Amino acid sequence: MAAQAIGYLRVSTKGQGESGLGIEAQRSAVEAYAKQNGVILIMCYIDVESGKLAERPELARALAHARRSKARLVVAKFDRLSRNVAFLSALLESKVDFVAVDNPNANKLTIHLLAAVAEHEAEMISQRTKAALAAYKARGGKLGGELRQCRNLSQEARLKGAQRAGLAVAKAAREAYADLRPFMMELRSAGRPLQGIADELNKQGHTTRRGRPWNAVQVARVIGNELKIA
Repeated sequence: MAAQAIGYLRVSTKGQGESGLGIEAQRSAVEAYAKQNGVILIMCYIDVESGKLAERPELARALAHARRSKARLVVAKFDRLSRNVAFLSALLESKVDFVAVDNPNANKLTIHLLAAVAEHEAEMISQRTKAALAAYKARGGKLGGELRQCRNLSQEARLKGAQRAGLAVAKAAREAYADLRPFMMELRSAGRPLQGIADELNKQGHTTRRGRPWNAVQVARVIGNELKIA
């Protein structure tokens, strides 16, 4: 039986995803690799990212599919992914066989090294950004709410900003606790109040990302508004 492969394609903006710019070139490269190596390409998964590392649902599906089918994960361009800590970490944890068309010699050692370098680079960028902002403020610079244009926002604009911030917090919570969410939803469907769910999580030894006990507000952020049970 011929070897099998799962393709993974990625573009970084919604506009590129809708236009097909970049995706078709990647698809052609993956298909050419499969043909040249006598590999059956089962399916291609495509992620269109907005820049946030967590927004990569198709990568998880591609890795799961490859693992179940004992197939190789094939990407067109490793250079764009090699600085992405989330991608490299997911790849290492999945233990899925992997090949990049533009860098077929990349192996697990290469990926380990690149993951370490990418994580270090991300940390250094964060530190430099914080230092630059601190220096700017020390010179009298103003940021965020200190800016005049931010203080003059209309009530409607403030409400929209608060709403977006709330949605962002809820989304981050759901992603961080994806493994616990089905359990919470099951308890909620059975009529358990939010604080009762929090109590059960605490009883089982689960904590929040910050190591704190669960409460009703945290549970509500993870569950969202899908189930409204008094």
